[in-house]
Amino acid sequence: MLITLVGFAFFFGILLSRLGLPPMVGFLVAGFAYNLAGFETPSGLQLVADMGVTLLLFTIGLKLDLKGLAKTEIWGTSLAHIVVSTVFFTSVIWVAQQLIPLPLFDLSLMAMVVLGFALSFSSTVFAVKVLEDKGDMSTFYGKVAIGILVMQDVFAVVFLAVSEGKYPTVWALLVLLLLLPLVRKLIYKLLDSAGHGELLVLSGLFFALGAGFEFFKAVGLKGDLGALILGVVIANHPKASELAKSLFSFKELMLVGFFLSVGMQGLPDVPMLLTALFLCLLLPFKTFLYYAIVVRFGLRSRTSLFTSLSLANYSEFGLIVAALGVAQGWLSVDWLIIVAIAVSVSFAFASPFSMGSEGAYQRFKLFWDRFQKATLHAKDQMLDTGDAKVLIIGMGRVGSGAYDELETVWPGQVLGIEHNAAKADFERAAGRNVKVGDATDTDFWNTIKASNGKELIVLAMPSHHSNVYAAQQIRKAGLDCQVVAIAKFGEEVGELDELNVPSFNMYSEAGLGLARHALDAMSIKKSA
Repeated sequence: MLITLVGFAFFFGILLSRLGLPPMVGFLVAGFAYNLAGFETPSGLQLVADMGVTLLLFTIGLKLDLKGLAKTEIWGTSLAHIVVSTVFFTSVIWVAQQLIPLPLFDLSLMAMVVLGFALSFSSTVFAVKVLEDKGDMSTFYGKVAIGILVMQDVFAVVFLAVSEGKYPTVWALLVLLLLLPLVRKLIYKLLDSAGHGELLVLSGLFFALGAGFEFFKAVGLKGDLGALILGVVIANHPKASELAKSLFSFKELMLVGFFLSVGMQGLPDVPMLLTALFLCLLLPFKTFLYYAIVVRFGLRSRTSLFTSLSLANYSEFGLIVAALGVAQGWLSVDWLIIVAIAVSVSFAFASPFSMGSEGAYQRFKLFWDRFQKATLHAKDQMLDTGDAKVLIIGMGRVGSGAYDELETVWPGQVLGIEHNAAKADFERAAGRNVKVGDATDTDFWNTIKASNGKELIVLAMPSHHSNVYAAQQIRKAGLDCQVVAIAKFGEEVGELDELNVPSFNMYSEAGLGLARHALDAMSIKKSA
């Protein structure tokens, strides 16, 4: 049965991914198909599903930036949206209960609130995938979107922690307050000794499932909360990012079990399918609510719209909350299936809007700008490039090297632009003139066009998609300057050639440079 289930998951995962949807949608469909085929549920699947959820919470803790979450645009948006959207969805379900005489809507107030809470979340997995595909993970709007998602995850974890009614005793809290500071150094030493291979993966599993889940459960706390807290404790360790990456595939594999188990809970009937589709028709309200809240914190209309479209979906965490509601007897299994279908369909709805966010912004720019505040957020101001003659977009190793060379030709007239604020700070500390900006922002290029006077623009961003998009904006803006870009593969060189942008092929030309360097070294040795 296990081999058959793996085959179902693989087939439907491939099929749905080819249609442009996240593989998790395929796993949910695989669970329904497996159930429809009449196969028996493999033993141990629920254990795998529970481990996936625990590892998800642990890895969220590893990435938790407490200082970043303290920003008002993050926690303010998260809290306001959770409250308002929970009230909205609860009210909609209550109205449906009054109007539709079906057993499906025979729900208690607690059940309706849990459903409203579950539907208020947006998908972390979906948003991260879209942001990575667009190369926008480090942009300001990308960081705001991820921060909101992390705060939502924290709210969900708190809900999971108290949902079973098992509140910690005073002694349990005292033990944790005393033990965590003491064991932190021990945890760090163990991580230092774990190296970078399989021991590092095992250390992550031990801290998440053993020291986190089982220990917290033993002292009367929710085990999932323990996994999150252990992740937060480790977050400041130099290996935290590497640990999260090493656990990524393992966590994703375990979560496959969760999505499959949801699909096996039962099969949807016509009322359930119609209810799920109706919930998806409410997504525009949820999305505009994000926009209305984010823009009030002084973010530009473009930043607010891009953030909102990244969150225009339902969440796999909402599935976890709904599953808990079923386990606690608040909800029937039918509602878990409805939420699963709504999550899947919401990805299909949200995907084209997220990828086409720039078009939506440009087409209705006047409408979006009506909501923008006169005083903008300090980190979301339009970038002024001043009198710089040369712009280097992307200040990684290639960009910084190009900066140093071009500074000798245009002294004091070279400006580096980097969308990662921490990287920009590092470059400024090294003595380079670098500002924070987003080269995929059409408003940025319109500002450049207005100031004009540029002689050279170097596109050195690590994402080829971003370089091509920036080159397209430069051509649309009609800037009269030389543009060059980096590339890694022949097809990338071809795409840039179509835009009349000369490119530096990092792989082939690096080999040429290495050969020349070797010949120079040999000539020096012979002359000596």
